[in-house]
Amino acid sequence: MSTGADDPSGTPTHPDESPTTDRLLEALTAYGTTYAQVGREFAAGAGLHRTDATALVEILGAEERGTPLTPARLSERIGLSFGATSSLLNRLETAHHIERSRGHADRRIVTLRSTSTVHEVADRFFDPLGERITALLEPYSQDEIEQLTRMLAGIREVMETYATEADHARTTTQG
Repeated sequence: MSTGADDPSGTPTHPDESPTTDRLLEALTAYGTTYAQVGREFAAGAGLHRTDATALVEILGAEERGTPLTPARLSERIGLSFGATSSLLNRLETAHHIERSRGHADRRIVTLRSTSTVHEVADRFFDPLGERITALLEPYSQDEIEQLTRMLAGIREVMETYATEADHARTTTQG
């Protein structure tokens, strides 16, 4: 996103940005907005509060990556206090969407597991979207997709670091 107007020749006024970079940043911003909209539609269709749906998506994603979340890690991921996360997990457990498991060697560690009930709901909503995205990516080579994947992973890392630094700066100045 440009910090100033381009001059009439189309040259950005900020030396580190180009029209191509600006378009990419705009596309990523639009993607983020649309991602949030899809999350809201999932929540509404599943009869869930948006925060509960966001938590479910985080839990399902972590399971797919083979790294189930703990309640503390979920709290960090969705930006809720431990108390609010506990209430959220109670609602999801009561609705039979998740289970808390002590399947770790250290029995004090609780992990969050989704149930088949929530998988049915999520699959019904997300599978058609996944099919459309797969069709969209078909013309791209594996190399192009890998390059994009690396770029997006790098952008995510930069954003996570920035958010962590901003949180640290805010909490340091408040306390």
